[in-house]
Amino acid sequence: MSKANMMHFLPGVEAGEIEKKLAEMQALHPKLGVCALLPEQEKDKVAVLQAACSSRKVSLVGAIFPALIQDGRFTTSGVWLLCFREMPYFKLYDDLPVASAEAEQAAEKIANDIREQIDHNPDVTLFMLFDAMVPNIGTLLDNLYLHLANRVHYAGANAGSETFQPMPCLFDSERVIQNGVLLLLLNSHKGAILEHGYHTNPHTSYATSTNGNCISQIDWQPAFKVYQDLVREHYGQEVTAENFYQYGVHFPFGIVRANHHVVVRIPVMLAEDGSLFCVGEVPPNSVLTLLKAPTVRSVETLHNLTEGLKTLNGDITGAELMLFYCAGRRLHLGMEMATAELEAFEGLVQAAQVAGALSLGEIGGSTVHGYPLFHNATLVAARW
Repeated sequence: MSKANMMHFLPGVEAGEIEKKLAEMQALHPKLGVCALLPEQEKDKVAVLQAACSSRKVSLVGAIFPALIQDGRFTTSGVWLLCFREMPYFKLYDDLPVASAEAEQAAEKIANDIREQIDHNPDVTLFMLFDAMVPNIGTLLDNLYLHLANRVHYAGANAGSETFQPMPCLFDSERVIQNGVLLLLLNSHKGAILEHGYHTNPHTSYATSTNGNCISQIDWQPAFKVYQDLVREHYGQEVTAENFYQYGVHFPFGIVRANHHVVVRIPVMLAEDGSLFCVGEVPPNSVLTLLKAPTVRSVETLHNLTEGLKTLNGDITGAELMLFYCAGRRLHLGMEMATAELEAFEGLVQAAQVAGALSLGEIGGSTVHGYPLFHNATLVAARW
């Protein structure tokens, strides 16, 4: 079934314009539902969205991101209304636990809720929007997979502020919450494609002491000292405590998985004791490599992303696509090159439109029906 004209960008978050668009869509689809993407600059307009949807009796969910993607560029104003002909199953969970036992119980409950809804449909995507401040997303994904395995495809992104300061960033028709996750079950949906384009360095090290997203030691030495040595040896740059925030995003770690798949981890904070804090967990004894950065002069990442979408969905010419682009990747490439990457993607896919947001971490499978992994510095794309 065609999904044409189900994505609508409004340049202003105004009640009248939102209600007008909802009425137009509701005339075509009486059971209309909406997933709204808002930029952080418009975070105070959630109530406007909620009121407009309530007045039309339209189900609403959504999230707040640092910026939106629209017409091949990043924008900090407006709103995306991603529409459903009929609202799929969704649930908003707040105050996710961090402690291991409680996190396992929470994942089991979520998995049980989902299992009741999927009804043996072979193509269901579990689409997840997390608050980026949830510190144990990787562990939660591991636990979900233990209960659901390949009954669903896994895809998603992290919402919140690019400052990584706590902020309510997930919402439905009535609530705005933080430290949680919004789940949607997309039926007859084949999942998402995720690519980062980083190439592994043959030199590997071991994260010999970690705690969540903190790396205390690499090869039994203080993590920052080893990081400095690796950057100096492989890239000829001197990283100091003073310039760490300038350089960290340019020299991320890669966690090398057993299947040689590489998960990117961007170091974003340096502690006084030399520990490094990353966006996302680093399991104990992870095999680490310092990654070579992608450039938009190479089309490898975008080519793989586009070909992956075609493999999943067939011809995507004229389709409507959803795209999440990592904020760390934009910091690394710079605004001009990141925007060029967006434009190049739109040119390659020849979609009717590409809707999305600047995200703070991305979720995708290592293969089709694969294990869900939490990434940094990637692009994740899907058909809407």
